[in-house]
Amino acid sequence: ATQQILQNILNAYTLDFSKHVDNSNIQKIFHVWTSLPSQLAKENKKFFYESVKTGARAREYEDALNWLVNAGLVYKIHASDKPALPLSAYDDLSSFKVYMQDVGLLRSLSQLDPTIYGEGNRLLTEFRGALAENFILSGLLRQFEGMPRYWRSGNMAEVDFLVQYQNQIIPIEVKSDENIKSRSLSVYRNHFSPDQSLRFSLRNIHSANGFLNLPLFLVDYTKKFMGI
Repeated sequence: ATQQILQNILNAYTLDFSKHVDNSNIQKIFHVWTSLPSQLAKENKKFFYESVKTGARAREYEDALNWLVNAGLVYKIHASDKPALPLSAYDDLSSFKVYMQDVGLLRSLSQLDPTIYGEGNRLLTEFRGALAENFILSGLLRQFEGMPRYWRSGNMAEVDFLVQYQNQIIPIEVKSDENIKSRSLSVYRNHFSPDQSLRFSLRNIHSANGFLNLPLFLVDYTKKFMGI
């Protein structure tokens, strides 16, 4: 029943493309929309217009992407050139990721059966991380004002989300399993010495020296566990 509801929602969105958009842009919006699973399946989840359609360029498809953003169907997360206040002042406008408004819709658009979660790590590979990130993003947006950013240092390190809260910037790493080995958050902490940093994973709650690990399913209680 849930799967059918999700599919009905996706069908309704597709119909809305034709109702509210000029004919010349309908196909472009559809191409951007259907490219999202493949965009997020990559190890480097940065959005590439070339992945929308062979030979596609930004000037041809950026209006279509912006329509989806303005309609509230997707979230556009910019890279941050500098994790400083205010975050919005340091956006790298050429580097961004695009997530869907709901992780269930992402799974459905990807044509993944709900039972895939029971297969563990064997089949989901990179896309498991995309689902986890999309899930965490939705939870963060319910608690923090403003759109999160992400941080990367060339090919050396990448932190999944940066959240601005009052006078601090909180780096957030998302791990979709119990294997939490990653140097990216450590690189960030060594460079910028944040007061608090956060990781979501399948591991239990752990806190030490300004670092907090939370199980993925506790994302809606982030502020409570961080004491903010």
